[in-house]
Formats: sequence, C-alpha cells, structure tokens
Amino acid sequence: MLKGTMNKFKLVAIAVISLLVLIVVLQNTQAVETNLLFLTVTMPSAALLFGTLIIGFAIGVLTAGHFVSTAKRLAGTATDKQPKAAA
Repeated sequence: MLKGTMNKFKLVAIAVISLLVLIVVLQNTQAVETNLLFLTVTMPSAALLFGTLIIGFAIGVLTAGHFVSTAKRLAGTATDKQPKAAA
C-alpha cells in the first residue's frame, strides 16, 4: 500500500514541477544576449532556461548513474572476497 502511495506522490510531484517549469519558460520569451566563452548568442530567454534545464537534468542523471555503478562495483567486490562454504 505504501508503494502505491509513493508512486502517486512522485507522479503528482513530477506534474507540479513540470507545470511550474512550463509557466516560467512561457513567461520569459524576450530575447537575451548570452556569452558562451568566445561566442555571443542572442536567443529567447525561454530557450536559455530550457537548455539550462536539460543540461542540469543530464548532469543529474550522469551523476546518479556514476554513484549507482560505483556502489554496484563495490558491492560486487565485497561479495567476491567472502570465503566460500565447503560443499
């Protein structure tokens, strides 16, 4: 029962955050000038916000994946070092 409640909560949280992101992006449609290293780009601030969101999401996914793979690798080496029982 708790698992179903958490799934509903996650779904509602994702919907609310998505709606807030959409509202912020749609409210910021004026053009802004952005300096990217040696390049100056003029784009709507909505595109800049959306690009920043995507980059942040990608960094979060890659970081989480790195932590999970490291934990699995460490857990795998820990179980390999345990002595095996005699058959």
